[in-house]
Amino acid sequence: MTAQQSAAGPAPTDEEEWLTLGQAARFLGVAQSTIRRWSDQGRLPAFYTPGGHRRFRRLQLESFVERSAQGGRRDGPLVLVVDDDAQLRGFLRASLELGGYAVVEADSGEQALAAIADRSPDLVLLDLVMPGVDGWQLLRRLQERHGSIPVIMFSGTLAQQGALEAAERGAQGFVGKPFDPDDLLAQARKLVPV
Repeated sequence: MTAQQSAAGPAPTDEEEWLTLGQAARFLGVAQSTIRRWSDQGRLPAFYTPGGHRRFRRLQLESFVERSAQGGRRDGPLVLVVDDDAQLRGFLRASLELGGYAVVEADSGEQALAAIADRSPDLVLLDLVMPGVDGWQLLRRLQERHGSIPVIMFSGTLAQQGALEAAERGAQGFVGKPFDPDDLLAQARKLVPV
């Protein structure tokens, strides 16, 4: 295999099927450095252009998210991931499970409350902007009903302002999107060690 080939397959022929490093990072909702690291580790196959730039097949990125969501860990501290974006939930599940956590997903505030009624999580990762019950409303309800569960909020729209407001409202952490999963895991481990 030459330096210009990889496990991603033959050279790109269909522009819609292939994503640049930046596009792949946006697609998965992570930093470009995370995509590079996963590619270097062989977790995400990449094609290298003659200029040395990486290209990623959309189908392989979707498969990565799907593979990460299948089965899931059953041991480790339980983390509830609440976000209306299924792809991001799948990515967070993969990152957290690799970090030693068990994960439950919810796509809405109502589903999150139902999940907590079934089994109280050790940590909640909560998107700020969701339809219906938004992150702020859900944070308040969580505090009223389950005051001791730590919450890390995240948002792609209100990074600086959101971090301050999240702290004022009682969240234990805040991460802006796109985020590096290592940063998120570091915050999670500070609150709930594995």
